Amino acid sequence: MDEFLKWYFSDRPVVASFLGADGYDHTLGDFTASAWAAREQEETRWLERLSAAEAPSFDDAIDRDLVLSHLRGSIAMASWPEWRRDPAVYLASIFSSMYTPFQRRLKPESELVPAAVSRLAEVPGVLAACRANLDPDLAAPLLVQRGLGQARTGRNFLTRTVPGMVEDPELRARLATAAEPAAQAFDELVTFLERFTCGGTWRMGERLYSTLLRERELLGYGAAELHEKGKAAWAELDARMRQVAVRVNGTEDWRAAMESLMDDHPPTLADMRAEYAAETQRARDFVKERDLVTFAEGEECHVLPSAEYTRPILSVAHYLSPPPLSSSRTGVFFVPYTPDDFTPEQVRQRLRTNSRAQMPSIAVHEAYPGHHWHLSYMAGNPRTVRKVFRTAYFTEGWALYVEKLLHEQGYFDTPATELAHLDCRIFRAARIVVDTALHCEDMSIEEAETFMATKASLSPGTAQGEVNRYCAWPTQAPSYLTGAIEIDRIRGSFQGPLKEFHDRIAGSGGLPLGLAEQASERRRLEEERQERSD
Repeated sequence: MDEFLKWYFSDRPVVASFLGADGYDHTLGDFTASAWAAREQEETRWLERLSAAEAPSFDDAIDRDLVLSHLRGSIAMASWPEWRRDPAVYLASIFSSMYTPFQRRLKPESELVPAAVSRLAEVPGVLAACRANLDPDLAAPLLVQRGLGQARTGRNFLTRTVPGMVEDPELRARLATAAEPAAQAFDELVTFLERFTCGGTWRMGERLYSTLLRERELLGYGAAELHEKGKAAWAELDARMRQVAVRVNGTEDWRAAMESLMDDHPPTLADMRAEYAAETQRARDFVKERDLVTFAEGEECHVLPSAEYTRPILSVAHYLSPPPLSSSRTGVFFVPYTPDDFTPEQVRQRLRTNSRAQMPSIAVHEAYPGHHWHLSYMAGNPRTVRKVFRTAYFTEGWALYVEKLLHEQGYFDTPATELAHLDCRIFRAARIVVDTALHCEDMSIEEAETFMATKASLSPGTAQGEVNRYCAWPTQAPSYLTGAIEIDRIRGSFQGPLKEFHDRIAGSGGLPLGLAEQASERRRLEEERQERSD
């Protein structure tokens, strides 16, 4: 396993640096076509080698199977080469590698700036690889336009935003100077993408979609079954919300009730951030008072505006975890600011989808005991591979599971916040229906946007941003409710205190759900294993 991780980090230095591994923060890595081909060959070799490896302990077996699930998913994706389809593969590595180190500040500026300068020198080569690798027959116009929106933020991001995060004047000037050639490369990419003509599809197809569910996520079903689960969950939640809506506006029309609640929102983006910070603290105090989980020593969650480069593609709150291979336990809850070119009405609609009734659920999901608690706590797991590989079907499932947990504990203590909590959940059920239909059936983008705007209480603009994201990120959107349902099921069979269950299953990592169930039942499984050996 140590040999595998050494190869994995050297092949993906941006990922290694993001995780907190030392020695990888000076390079972006190789994005040429030959590097992608070599990577696929090595993954196949590692799959064969690790499949034949025996695990001397229960934890070793979990580690091995975790890596095997990742490799099987990655090898399956070779038939759907994102590096030939989507500019975001290249842009995301550049943006995150430049922004995250200065956001986290785990090292002094005297070390951060030279590393950033070294990476900036590689940006033109990475973007040249992007232009060379994009295949007109595979790349979809929607994905190219999405990438174009990000690429247009590149110049300002590199020459102003990142240098603006540096306090030392000389180092700031050095970074700004080094950024100019990289900014010119972004200008060239913008021109290229504006003229790029392509005819590929963003639809993944049922076969690969189901393979990823079974092989990477270790679920016992495929896309068709998942689609039906989403429909059933939506219908169940719809019935519950009709009952709660009566206590909000006197009718069973929960959409109308949510519309009225959304009119009570912070007046500005800055006020939205401040109110989220207060709600995050309230959630932390509640969880600690109820003794629902064990907190990581020194954990801290900052609540900040979303990064400039994410605003064109992310319309919802999101989270940046502590680098698990470092000693840091500080995470960031990013509040979804709008791009600078949004109209006042577009800003108002963003504020409406972050109303005061919705804020408690979102703060619980992103911070306590959702993403921040989970990822700061699991960073203390001694198994290195558990810190490197995690799946959204657990991490996002956990964050939605704890929303339900806190509802059970009485956190959403008004009809308004209870309805908003259920709305957050029915929104995730709608995601399952739409994502599977978009990629495995024939639902159009327009139909998907209408579905999200009418089957959940999203504004048309937010629904558009959501569907755009589903097209670019197949299988991710269903992870929330799918994972939450599975974790709830596992909890039902757990023998022991609730806090012990939370610490054990979430502390074991962000495992595929089949492995997470084994980790939560470790004591029983080890006893059975010992009985068989006796």
